[in-house]
Amino acid sequence: MGVRITLVALAVAASALVATPANAATTLCESETATVAGGAYVVQNNEWNSSAPQCISTSGGADFTVTSSSMDSPTGQPPAGYPSIFKGCHWGACTANSGLPIQVSGLNSGKVRTSWSTTQPGGSNVYDVAYDIWFNQTSSTGGQPDGTEIMIWLAHNGNVGPAGSKVATVTIGGLTYDVWFGRQAGWNLVSYALTTPRTSVTGLDLYGVTRDSVNRGYIQDSWWLIDVEAGFELWKGGTGLATNSFSVTVD
Repeated sequence: MGVRITLVALAVAASALVATPANAATTLCESETATVAGGAYVVQNNEWNSSAPQCISTSGGADFTVTSSSMDSPTGQPPAGYPSIFKGCHWGACTANSGLPIQVSGLNSGKVRTSWSTTQPGGSNVYDVAYDIWFNQTSSTGGQPDGTEIMIWLAHNGNVGPAGSKVATVTIGGLTYDVWFGRQAGWNLVSYALTTPRTSVTGLDLYGVTRDSVNRGYIQDSWWLIDVEAGFELWKGGTGLATNSFSVTVD
């Protein structure tokens, strides 16, 4: 999977959210955020490890495009940022009527499904295309979650790979993943990297990867799923990366 990096998905505090009506284009630079799709999701530029110019735009729906990026960070270090979209509670900023949090013990098959369609420009850009799914030991937190971070890597471009060590290869819900595990400063990081890269997933059931992590001892049934994010960790460039559509459905 290339260079193993110490990935710390630190994030901006989304304290000043801009409400963005559907079909109203909005540009977000630095670490700006906007509520979209009637408050169902938040789009965040989330530039947390760089001061290089970067902007994204959203139509006001559950979408965004990296319109400009001057990122150029070494691949042996954490990414420069994670432009992304989320549902749930991110560092204390919560979307409306999300259906989250959900205690892991109640996260049954079909309970939480997600679909995501992306555009991936390739070329000399260096990035991954990954979900960031956060579990906390209690039902809420105003800061860094203290349970487990599950990443689901759809693809990557350039010499980057998940943090930690590869522990298994598994097939869940018809998709095959390499499983990586690493301990961060206060939480577990488990990465499920698809062995066959994709630009989209449809109806992905989060029960499968969650239960696999529970069985491996990385998540406890008493913990809580609080946030589902999807975006692009950027090391170099990234202009043209896009989330065409995104959804999280809680039954």
